[in-house]
Amino acid sequence: MDHVTYINQEKHLVAVDCVIFGYEEGELKLLLFKRQLEPDFGKYSLVGGWIHQNESAEQAAERILQKITGLDNIFMEQVQVFSKPNRDPGGRVLSIVYYALIDIKIHDKKRTNQYGAEWFSINNIPQLIFDHQEMYCLALNKLRTKASYDIVGKDLLPKEFTLIQLRQLYNSIFGRDFDPGNFRKKIVSLSALNRLDKKDTSESKKGAYYYVFKTIDEIDISVRIVNI
Repeated sequence: MDHVTYINQEKHLVAVDCVIFGYEEGELKLLLFKRQLEPDFGKYSLVGGWIHQNESAEQAAERILQKITGLDNIFMEQVQVFSKPNRDPGGRVLSIVYYALIDIKIHDKKRTNQYGAEWFSINNIPQLIFDHQEMYCLALNKLRTKASYDIVGKDLLPKEFTLIQLRQLYNSIFGRDFDPGNFRKKIVSLSALNRLDKKDTSESKKGAYYYVFKTIDEIDISVRIVNI
């Protein structure tokens, strides 16, 4: 492939869009902001931006997430590339979509407010611009798929949590109520949590034990034991 071939090719704009999930007051929430440029100025949009010339798509997503939330090392996974020629009425734009999980309680609310971003329950999401509704739906399905074979919650719950709180998170992610007994058996069988020697007694006299996620080393040890 010679250099002339590159020169003669059409140029396209490339962006990233971030489907940012948080969890608060028993509800899974989505961070949205009102678009600040035409077309569709003032309408609700996912958080996103352009990929700079000197960065990868992942680096662009990390930069945008840090700028909006004030947090570093945010969990994120790529969802899909959206590339339909007419997806953005403003021009030929390819968008690489990521979903991210953050702890609402520790993010920088001043930054979020500064950029006009708002949290919406996934049960009450306003109409979104362009194909952002499809992006959100695919991201939620990807989160549900991950939650079906792995424990999600490390980036959404407090460091110490009860199995009741974890089950409530799962209820909000899947939009249904899990049976408490079956849920507990499934979670315990995954051997990904450590039970602490203290309880939350705010909801009952008997109380519920607090748990924390195991470290990577502890999980590796568990896997080796299972393999033996």
